[in-house]
Amino acid sequence: MPGGGVGLIATADTARIEAPVTLKAYLMCAFAAFGGIFFGYDSGYISGVLGMDYFITLYTGKDPNNPAYAKNGSDPSGFALPSWQKSLIVSILSAGTFFGALMAGDLADFIGRRTTIIVGCIVFIIGVILQTASSSYGLLVAGRLIAGFGIGFVSAIIILYMSEIAPKKVRGAIVSGYQFCITIGLLLASCVDYGTQSYTNSGAYRIPMALQMLWAMILAAGLFFLPESPRYFVKRGKIDRAADVLGRLRGQPRDSEFIQTELAEIVANHEYELQVIPQGSYFQSWANCFTGGLSHQKSNLRRTILGTSLQMMQQWTGINFIFYFGTTFFEQLGTISNPFLIGLITTLVNVCSTPISFYTIERFGRRTLLVWGALGMLICEFIVAIAGTVDGSNPATVRAEIAFICIYIFFFASTWGPGAWVVIGEIYPLPIRSRGVALSTASNWLWNCIIAVITPYMVDTDKGNLGAKVFFVWGALCVCCFLYAYILIPETKGLSLEQVDRMMEETTPRNSAKWVPHSTFAAEMGLTDKGTLAPEIVEDVERRGSVV
Repeated sequence: MPGGGVGLIATADTARIEAPVTLKAYLMCAFAAFGGIFFGYDSGYISGVLGMDYFITLYTGKDPNNPAYAKNGSDPSGFALPSWQKSLIVSILSAGTFFGALMAGDLADFIGRRTTIIVGCIVFIIGVILQTASSSYGLLVAGRLIAGFGIGFVSAIIILYMSEIAPKKVRGAIVSGYQFCITIGLLLASCVDYGTQSYTNSGAYRIPMALQMLWAMILAAGLFFLPESPRYFVKRGKIDRAADVLGRLRGQPRDSEFIQTELAEIVANHEYELQVIPQGSYFQSWANCFTGGLSHQKSNLRRTILGTSLQMMQQWTGINFIFYFGTTFFEQLGTISNPFLIGLITTLVNVCSTPISFYTIERFGRRTLLVWGALGMLICEFIVAIAGTVDGSNPATVRAEIAFICIYIFFFASTWGPGAWVVIGEIYPLPIRSRGVALSTASNWLWNCIIAVITPYMVDTDKGNLGAKVFFVWGALCVCCFLYAYILIPETKGLSLEQVDRMMEETTPRNSAKWVPHSTFAAEMGLTDKGTLAPEIVEDVERRGSVV
């Protein structure tokens, strides 16, 4: 058989597509999730830095001891950065990640998922060096832009990589680990900001910035010891290497029935998709993400819209308003003596709530979590908005607002935080998976950037001056998230990526939880009398892969 004699066993027994989950598989996938730490850390440290006395003095020339400057996080005449500076410093990173995520889709197909993540770590480190060395506005912005490209590479491909190597039974929990690592990064950033806030030298902001390099170096070094995705090797026509890697990931000999059955399903599914998706030039490969039309249940266009809009909705929940501008927002409330401490508490809630999803996302499913999570968030947000509007200056009201903000964070961290990442890693077929996940991640960062740009203008006293009323906006958007999840999100728990592909073809999102696999691609394509996948199918996949 072409490809070194890999005999691929095709079977219709859908329950035996994957080997039992081993501790080794858990640990490999868990380490890949470490990429979320520097994503979260980078998102979290900037909120504290923007409120540091030394940093504000450096960039505005204002003296914190001058009584003429009131310490109010949104008062332009007080001791604070102007809205346009906060907006650009925060949003420029998201702009970089948007373009980095789009580029990552191509790199992941050309050089591999794992290698693309390592390249992203290197680019990120370069950006962090520039930020740490900065004492001027221009160099800081340039450093955050370059770091954004690196985060774009990592955030887009780490989800793709984890989804492709994780066993189906625990894929949701494993990918949720990525979101958990994001929350760990946010917590570490809050702790470091809290520890350096009172420094009277450049260490106040340089220490939080420089520590980012450590997380990137740990991830890049560890990935050298992890295998490449077997589905990448199938896409490249390297069936032998795919078998070797799959055996390593599942803790089974490469010629075991489990490995051969799972590999046969991956190869057969890829061959099927190659037959129904037009093949052509580089531009055609991108155009394939938008083929099929809205009326076709399984069309690539519908999947791309689903993935990109899901990430848009995750940003519409308003969660990054808290983590980007929480410190200055809590200062604006006026009755809080230490906004850095409140920021640390909200981050702690985020960290402690996320692990709940490890169990619930496999027990109750992706769709259920997204529906109920949106409902919980919108209730909390409207309560915060109403309380702040009716009696926002009352200390008791402020404490109630903070309490419901924490409950709102709990709902996000245990549902939409991990759930959105899990779903986008599961809904795309292999021929467009890297680009589909890249587009979805780019959408996340595009809306992340938009929110980072407009929020200071919505909240600050010299602009929209919404204050706590901004939660009316987030609450209304969470109503959209609730309706969106109920109508459009399919249930994918317990299915292999190839079974997800079949499910999306045969049923609707609202009926998807009842769907059960009834056949395999391998059983339907090219079975010979000996029960092996037809050699011409493997040969065709290898031929196509050699010209990718």
